[in-house]
Amino acid sequence: MAKRPILILPDERLRAIAEPIEKIDDGIKQLAKDMLETMYDAPGIGLAAPQIGELKRIVVMDLAKEDEPAAPLVMINPEILKYSDETVTTEEGCLSIPELYYDVERPAEVTVRYTDLDGKQVELDAKDRLAVCVQHELDHLDGVLYIDYLSRLKRDRVLKKFQKAERLAKKAG
Repeated sequence: MAKRPILILPDERLRAIAEPIEKIDDGIKQLAKDMLETMYDAPGIGLAAPQIGELKRIVVMDLAKEDEPAAPLVMINPEILKYSDETVTTEEGCLSIPELYYDVERPAEVTVRYTDLDGKQVELDAKDRLAVCVQHELDHLDGVLYIDYLSRLKRDRVLKKFQKAERLAKKAG
């Protein structure tokens, strides 16, 4: 396994649409392992392949609490089939937008279909924190970031902050 660098806003690859995975081979299995290692190290509860520069439709998650055993979840070519009408507002953060957290409103429940690492089709009814995490990570596969759900003023402020940080890093480096 190998920890990979996580892309940070305003990296343009975060806005790219990921390609479907045609075949689950050793390369995809290794990518999933690398993504899990990267996510755990960050630390985070979810990671999408575009966040490490891989434009493939794969996400990993683990919502186990610190005192619980790891419960990694790998979703290949995931798609949300159903959204609940009921919504929930929760504070979200993102490994690609470090140290910033905002309240985001999303459907409270979703049904997601994906392929697991063994090539089996899985349908999962997700509620609460898992539903929010699924939606957040699947958005990454379509170039959508959680800040896109904020007001234009807040979103522009976040973008300017990270663009400035990138300029300063380039000058220093």
